Amino acid sequence: MVRKEYVVEEITKIMNNISMIRNIAIIAHVHHGKTTLTDSLLAKAGLIPRSSAGDLLYTNYEEVEKERRMTVKSAYISLGFNFEDKDYIINLIDTPGHVDFGGDVTRAMRAVDGVVLVVDPVEGVMPQTETVLRQAMKEKARPVLFVNKVDRLLNELRLTPEQTQERLLELINSINRLIENYAPVEYAEKWKVSVENGSVCFGSAMKRWAVSVDVMKQKKVSFKDVFEYTAAGNQEKLEQIAPIEDAILPMIIKHLPSPEEAQKYRLAQIWHGNLESEDGKAMLATDAKARVNAVIIKIMYDPHSGEVAICRIFSGTVRKGIELKMSGKIEKQRVQQVALYMGPDKVIVDDVPAGNIAALVGLSDPTVGDTLSEGDLEPFEQIVHYSKPVVTKAIEPKDPKDTTKLIEALRIMQKEDPTMVVEINQETGEHLMSGMGELHLEIKETRLKDDFKIPIITSEPIVVYTETIENGAGPVIGKSPNKHSKFYITVGPVPQAVQDALEDEGIKNGKPKGQAVIDLMIKAGLDRQTAKNVVQINNHNLFVDATHGVQYLNEVMELAIEAFNNAARDGPLAREKVSGVMVSIVDATIHEDPVHRGPAQIIPAVRNAIYAAMLTAGVVLLEPKQKFMINIPQDTLSDVVSFLQGKRGQILDIEQDRELVTVHAKMPFAEVIKGFSNDLRSLTQGRAIWYEEFAGYEKLPKDLQPKVVRDIRTRKGLPVEPPTPEQFLD
Repeated sequence: MVRKEYVVEEITKIMNNISMIRNIAIIAHVHHGKTTLTDSLLAKAGLIPRSSAGDLLYTNYEEVEKERRMTVKSAYISLGFNFEDKDYIINLIDTPGHVDFGGDVTRAMRAVDGVVLVVDPVEGVMPQTETVLRQAMKEKARPVLFVNKVDRLLNELRLTPEQTQERLLELINSINRLIENYAPVEYAEKWKVSVENGSVCFGSAMKRWAVSVDVMKQKKVSFKDVFEYTAAGNQEKLEQIAPIEDAILPMIIKHLPSPEEAQKYRLAQIWHGNLESEDGKAMLATDAKARVNAVIIKIMYDPHSGEVAICRIFSGTVRKGIELKMSGKIEKQRVQQVALYMGPDKVIVDDVPAGNIAALVGLSDPTVGDTLSEGDLEPFEQIVHYSKPVVTKAIEPKDPKDTTKLIEALRIMQKEDPTMVVEINQETGEHLMSGMGELHLEIKETRLKDDFKIPIITSEPIVVYTETIENGAGPVIGKSPNKHSKFYITVGPVPQAVQDALEDEGIKNGKPKGQAVIDLMIKAGLDRQTAKNVVQINNHNLFVDATHGVQYLNEVMELAIEAFNNAARDGPLAREKVSGVMVSIVDATIHEDPVHRGPAQIIPAVRNAIYAAMLTAGVVLLEPKQKFMINIPQDTLSDVVSFLQGKRGQILDIEQDRELVTVHAKMPFAEVIKGFSNDLRSLTQGRAIWYEEFAGYEKLPKDLQPKVVRDIRTRKGLPVEPPTPEQFLD
């Protein structure tokens, strides 16, 4: 095996030739073969023996990944290749395919310019196939297609050559329809994949063979040959005459862009600064001699180095000792080390130029999405995660002496994976860990026990609900405890189009930054004057100053905003998060003496008025839903449909392919965590296979709300009966 340091040494010699760089990610639905494919590329680069490729799963280096044979976090690796007598670098990211770890895919898309989409032709386009391709298109990362496990069509489905070709053509057409739907308009046609132009390969990553139109011409291999060798069980012969890398590498190098090409059209999508400025021109040109401008796309924790920031460099050259400013911080910070990741290993290098992906050591409190710059750069667009935490567990150490250790471990894990949310339950003192699903939390629990060596106790899964209103109310008068100040508050629902716009653009909580956010809300349908008066955004809630000439209001506005944030964090009905509520101060009377209008007076006055107004309007709970795609034998269809409907499921579609039926359904998450898996397996004699994805929040049925509210309040140690508006207006 070749030493990684030698490989890195060779790579650093090519790094400055940006036309020879490809930043790519391998993306797919879970178990479609991303890591198996990655192994073959590693073998070609000399990092692992060819005989181990497909079985070693080198980039699944975490213990939990090895046990489950499933990627749960993105792995970064730089590979050097010679193609047509030219040396190339492929900076590769092997991404997870399970929906619970989709946040890692989202972050990886900011770093890359192209993706290899891997699809199993037996399963076809699965929910996560569509999701990861949509994420790539949003970041203007160009796709190519590898149809993996082609041998399954012959060995398992017993298809004829004609049926096999027909199945593959249908699959390619399905992928192209997705590209047409999700790609930027100007690239919808250009980026479609095609067998004829070589942007599609077929093969078996496990058996280490693949063919493309170019390989078929060069190696004089026909589709008939592929069929005959596979049907005869002689795929070793295919590996000899058509090794997988001979198809995949040319496809990557010929069809996926270099940073020099990609940054010209990607930059305007992910950075809204002035393209004509010095830094704008430098990034458009991928100028390694200009000032450094980069984006952090992942945080890794190293026991020796602490937090390591992995970033995509858009201009300049990062080297040890350089001082960079991080968005949101005033002081510049000195980079102590520059490195490349080779899977689990971090290899120190002298410098990394524009167009590459680098690991930086020494930055204080880096965060995913932060912009790094030698100057004062307009920050890059925030990285928007599509899924939301839908399940929560209370977690505590078995030994109270480990509490500090647990807090630090949770902090590190939340930095590495922003889709995991950690909060402290103020009533019980428990730590609440929220994630994308049960598997997401299970992996985090395993890490706490195995990596951080903390024995823990966890609760049963808890569903995360959201509080909102459907009607307006107010003005409601909130009085300060000393009765010297009054606030007149109204509430109303934020239009759904405005909420969607805030979500799609990844607008952060806080004060609206710049005219662009105001214009976004106006375009989505918010009244112009109201949009201009928004002083705070929090979880799709808007806080509006609709007053005119109120004395001293500007002096207490920060306290009023704090009260609004408190109310958004803990709603009045069940102390769940609030979403989609517009809170307006329409008038106020404020005491002239600052002594009588401190935090203890202003915060309760505003918060209680918000609570009373929401309860007057009528608070409703929103519950998380999941979309399911369930493959079952035809003879179990009736029982499965009845079972799903009995759990408040909504049947969206039913498709039949011979003896196999696919049921598409939308299910409340609360019903899914109560024995769903065991019941479904029992109904189908263990033959059901299903996949799920987050489907947003929807209103909880009115007849269920009282019981759910009482259960939540009981769990949180609150009085069982919810409060009335009058309780907040004494």
